[in-house]
Amino acid sequence: MLKQRVVTALILLPIALAVILVVPTPWFAPVAALVFLGGAWEWSALAGVRSTALRVVYLGAVAALMVLCWVIRGNSGWAFILGLGVAWWVACCFWLRHFSFAAAPNTENSWLKAAVGMLVVVTTWVALASIHGGGPNGHYWTLLSLVIVWVADTGAYFSGRFFGKRKLAPTISPGKTWAGVYGALVAGAAVAVGGGWMLGVTDARLGGMAVLGVLVVGASVVGDLFESLLKRHAQVKDSGTLFPGHGGLLDRMDSVFAALPVFAAGKLLLGL
Repeated sequence: MLKQRVVTALILLPIALAVILVVPTPWFAPVAALVFLGGAWEWSALAGVRSTALRVVYLGAVAALMVLCWVIRGNSGWAFILGLGVAWWVACCFWLRHFSFAAAPNTENSWLKAAVGMLVVVTTWVALASIHGGGPNGHYWTLLSLVIVWVADTGAYFSGRFFGKRKLAPTISPGKTWAGVYGALVAGAAVAVGGGWMLGVTDARLGGMAVLGVLVVGASVVGDLFESLLKRHAQVKDSGTLFPGHGGLLDRMDSVFAALPVFAAGKLLLGL
């Protein structure tokens, strides 16, 4: 399994880097939208929407909202959408504390989870597009936002493996420990500060970057846990089988879905 994960990552990483760093935002946004729609498709399955026709309609609704958001780009509407995305992940913490909420496989719970998925996918796509299109260094800020999450995952793995004893949320994700979270927070803050400095942040806002790194990693942990909760409710191990050794799109994007709105909002507040 580890070999599969490494090989898959080595194939996907150069493609992701090329798209992020080379493709201009007007083309990057629709490419990202297609990837996010794939995540929305998997989300609808985890939510319990069984009808293929309804899932297609659901995907169409998500795509329509993305188009609408693109039309209103460049005004205060996007700031509101980012705030909405951040607010959801704060509210999500209360859901995580009540594991059984909406766990019953009925129609009402399925559409509640599907609606949440629509909110998550659209707000995260807006966050990604706003970071990427935010000035001449937008491509590099986008890469930094993702690197924070990737490095935090690595920090969590090693600190959890060597020091992890106390479980973070055993009912939702038994493998996660508080030591892993602490390692992720340290790694994420360090990368945020280093990346900010490389992108020209040399004043007091570097301290703000450290705080932002911590908040982004904290959000990524919440995103990871929430997808684990959805999978527990759906009684599946992975959201899909698209990537050998990695599962589906959501299994790779759960942390990113929560981290990007926080990063985009924080970058906006810091005036970067």
